[in-house]
Amino acid sequence: MEAVVALAPARGLNAAACAALGISRASVHRHRARARRPCAPARHPKPKRALTTEQRLAVRDLMRDPPFVDLAPAEIYAGLLDQGTYHCSIRTMYRILGEHDETRERRRQLRHPVYQKPELLAEGPNQSLPRRRPGCGPGTSPS
Repeated sequence: MEAVVALAPARGLNAAACAALGISRASVHRHRARARRPCAPARHPKPKRALTTEQRLAVRDLMRDPPFVDLAPAEIYAGLLDQGTYHCSIRTMYRILGEHDETRERRRQLRHPVYQKPELLAEGPNQSLPRRRPGCGPGTSPS
């Protein structure tokens, strides 16, 4: 591969070399393009209108306040606009929550218990107790 990439890209020379070595011409072109590309992408400058660290912390603390803790960022945004205050966009609220790993469901919800498969208790044919559920059966009182 390196030998074909090192060749000058003359007309027909690449095709013949690739055919002789059984290499795809597209792979050679990709290799050449990678070699010409700079190693590290350029860093983008911070936008002038970006929130400062103090403002980001204030928005995060606002979203953690008891009236807003169970609400989605869109609902918080709408509620704050109704009160006449604007801190940042909905997307910025999601970015701030994402920085602190808080982008999960914000409401408190019950978790379903792990389902246990009923086990078969019959040891022979025609027995009347085909299944037992955990917590049911002899020795347990109905609640």
